[in-house]
Amino acid sequence: MIASLGMYDFGPAQAANDRLWALIRTGLRGRGIEAPEALTRGERAYWDAWTAPDLILSQTCGYPFRARLHDRVTYVGTPDYGVEGCAPGYYRSVFVARAKDPRQDLADFNGAGFAYNDALSQSGWAAPQTHVARLGLSLPPRLQTGGHRLSAAAVAEGRADIAALDAVTFALMQAGDPVVGQLKVVAMTDPTPGLPYITAADRDPQPIFDAVSEAIAALDPADRGHLWLNGFVRLRVEDYLSVPNPPPPEQIAALI
Repeated sequence: MIASLGMYDFGPAQAANDRLWALIRTGLRGRGIEAPEALTRGERAYWDAWTAPDLILSQTCGYPFRARLHDRVTYVGTPDYGVEGCAPGYYRSVFVARAKDPRQDLADFNGAGFAYNDALSQSGWAAPQTHVARLGLSLPPRLQTGGHRLSAAAVAEGRADIAALDAVTFALMQAGDPVVGQLKVVAMTDPTPGLPYITAADRDPQPIFDAVSEAIAALDPADRGHLWLNGFVRLRVEDYLSVPNPPPPEQIAALI
């Protein structure tokens, strides 16, 4: 059995996730559902977990969900992080640049080198590329970093001019990541459905949804604050599948 909550699992959020999982685990076992004692962390918390036949619960990203997973897993629900300007369960990306960069507006960064975490990231690649294309702008990929915080560091260090970070990750970074002080927010993307919780394809999502909802409601307010958790909602799978997919980085780079 596998459970992982690796998408927002750094700093104070890590211990808060352990306590959240303890409450979810109790709720699952009380409903007759076996659940692992501890969360899986590290590389196995992502694709290995998402595609595991014995997956109990994990959180994935909207782009992998619509591109590769939606017909291989069962959607459970979506955490609501109370992101400003977003409906419950939705989130957005923030475009960040170096604080001392004289450019102020997103249009000023047209053609600037873009750092992105992964080509299958909704907030780090798909949402920002869709956003700038709609504005008639271009942010050609300069480097793939492997993580939102690594993209932020790449911008702060001058290895890229601009990046797009998941708004929840950026909020979590405010708790002590010094790189935040070296950055400024230039713009934000439009909201899209947030990072979904999933389970294995053959599982009934309703008791899992109920266990997660109860756990979030019972979580200590301090831990909810560390995780920016407001609640748990159910969106339509179609809401995820209708989000547009941009060209991959290599295709955009070839046009430059």
